[in-house]
Amino acid sequence: MLDDAHAFWLRAPGRGEIRPVALPVPRDGDVVVRTLRSGVSRGTETLVFRGGVPPSQYAAMRAPFQEGDFPGPVKYGYLNVGVVEQGPPELRGRTVFCLYPHQTAYVVPAGAVTVVPDDVPPARAVLAGTVETAVNALWDAPPLLGDRVAVVGAGMVGCCVARLLARFPSVEVTLVDVDGSRAEVAAALGAGFARPEDAAGGCDLVVHTSATSPGLQCALDLLAPEGTVLDLSWYGDAEVRLSLGGAFHVGRLGIRASQVGTVSPARSARRSARDRLALALDLLRDPAFDVLVTGQSRFDQLPDVMERLAFGTLPALCHTITYEGGSACSP
Repeated sequence: MLDDAHAFWLRAPGRGEIRPVALPVPRDGDVVVRTLRSGVSRGTETLVFRGGVPPSQYAAMRAPFQEGDFPGPVKYGYLNVGVVEQGPPELRGRTVFCLYPHQTAYVVPAGAVTVVPDDVPPARAVLAGTVETAVNALWDAPPLLGDRVAVVGAGMVGCCVARLLARFPSVEVTLVDVDGSRAEVAAALGAGFARPEDAAGGCDLVVHTSATSPGLQCALDLLAPEGTVLDLSWYGDAEVRLSLGGAFHVGRLGIRASQVGTVSPARSARRSARDRLALALDLLRDPAFDVLVTGQSRFDQLPDVMERLAFGTLPALCHTITYEGGSACSP
């Protein structure tokens, strides 16, 4: 018999709470997962917490297992790692990643979970959704040998992109951020670092992830003629202002959007979203990603933690949530 679980809900913008959840009886082909770790997406989740999703984007912003609607009450999240306690024999006892909100246990179709490699710890595996975003971005705009690439914005997404770029042969990658303390993170990821005012221009490609107008302007200013800014930022309801009177037209500069909701057209004929996620988890065998997991809190602390993350009083790259004891299934 299944026990009740507990989930984090956004009751209203700026106010979160833990609610009891009655788990459904699993059907054939379902799995029951007990959560080990979940991660907070500093960009999208904190924007949702603040109520910053514009009404025109309510449908586009829905998470795969979201309940409720924006701006709230809504159960939102998508970086969840757990262990399968009931399900097909090949999955039982395996650690899996799922695009599920913050909840102590849940029931989903077996096809909704992806097995985590044995040598990837759960705390690192929560980055799978973010690494998947980085993979999709580099399918959208892959660098060429010898390229000079800047990544503007040293948050979770920017750092994951920088690490993947650092593994490309003969590609010079610089992480650009206003926070000088991110220099140590950049070094651990194998990338250079510069503040915006010190960053070298003439880049063949710039990836922008800061979700700010100054960041996007900086990205454009770093481009070589005919170069492209690949923008991964989600701005929500924030207004974006740019100065396009300088080199934008003369240099024939470009701004291209990348969004993980669909597989990049460059690979969609040969790769599924499931293939892309499996690739992200395989890439997370790389222990360099551990530098991005900067803190942890208990599940019962999540309402306070989310508020602090959303309003900047808790600095973090990827803050993870731990789930102590308790089983999804009673004896």
